[in-house]
Amino acid sequence: MNTEIIKSRVRAISRELKKSEIHCLIITKSANVTYVTGFLGEDSWTLIINGRSFLVTDSRYTEQAQNECPVCTIIERHEPMANAIANVIKKYKSVEKISVENSTSIAEFGLIKKALKTKVNTVGGVIEKIRMSKDESEITATKKAAAIATKALANTLPNIKPGMTESEVAGMLDFEIRKLGSTNSFETIVAFGPNASIAHHQPTLRKLKKNDTILIDFGAKYKGYCSDITRCFIIGKPDTFYQRVYDVVEKAQQAAIRNVKAGITIKELDSIARDIINLSDLPVYGHGTGHGLGIEIHESPFLNPQAKGPLQVGQIITIEPGVYIPNVLGIRIEDDCLVTKTSCEILTRRCPHKPLLQ
Repeated sequence: MNTEIIKSRVRAISRELKKSEIHCLIITKSANVTYVTGFLGEDSWTLIINGRSFLVTDSRYTEQAQNECPVCTIIERHEPMANAIANVIKKYKSVEKISVENSTSIAEFGLIKKALKTKVNTVGGVIEKIRMSKDESEITATKKAAAIATKALANTLPNIKPGMTESEVAGMLDFEIRKLGSTNSFETIVAFGPNASIAHHQPTLRKLKKNDTILIDFGAKYKGYCSDITRCFIIGKPDTFYQRVYDVVEKAQQAAIRNVKAGITIKELDSIARDIINLSDLPVYGHGTGHGLGIEIHESPFLNPQAKGPLQVGQIITIEPGVYIPNVLGIRIEDDCLVTKTSCEILTRRCPHKPLLQ
């Protein structure tokens, strides 16, 4: 991770903490630890005290941290995490107001208070607010994650044959992602036929038929950053109703993508896709039209009818409308988009998109 990028992130967070007169922030959320330090391991917390960052980890990750964290002070703990954190904070006599992320579990929060023997407040959204707009390193990593996912699917599609199970196809795709030097950004969804009406279906031993449909929702992770793509395909003879629904979903998605730009309200963008499906007399999806994408597969902003505020330059979002008819079909099309001042860049444009597989 570039030293200057990490330093700029710590400075930005420190400015936010100063506004709230917070002298020390305890960061327990893994994604935020990665953002602040560059560390990609687990079971580690970060402190920001007076503009300085500290990564508290253990011997399993010390060497990794030394390689990945160019700016922060690395502390190898030999005691419970809460105690190790407290011992660092106690060295700074000027620290009065201490806050911990509100995503911290109640149990961990209790241990922190007990170890510090002082008042500890919770705070939320400090780092998430800054994370929403991506810097060049984040955009580059996300583009690479999208490219890997795209190639993995292209390598997998020719090998999909009737008789294969959902689990087999998911396994093939996961293997291709691994061969390309990446990992999955979440558990791959493969759903045949009516199974696709379950938005987050888990692959089963259901076999692909000669005339069938496939929904694949998958993503790759590169240097900690995620891609997220959904594609639908028809095997054999196309079904007229399925094709009509597919065309409506594609129309809704493309309409939303054409309107992605900095300044458009998130609520308005969400409604563009929903309105097209609603006017087609098809059931409108219950999930959001999309979500932010980065270190986490789902992060702010979230595109839904209750959303507030506009899109901003540098945000990376998904656009993923769908139609789900229980026990009949499920169709969702999803792409990753980088928000620009006047439009967007579709990071997953090259991902296979033809609905018919021979």
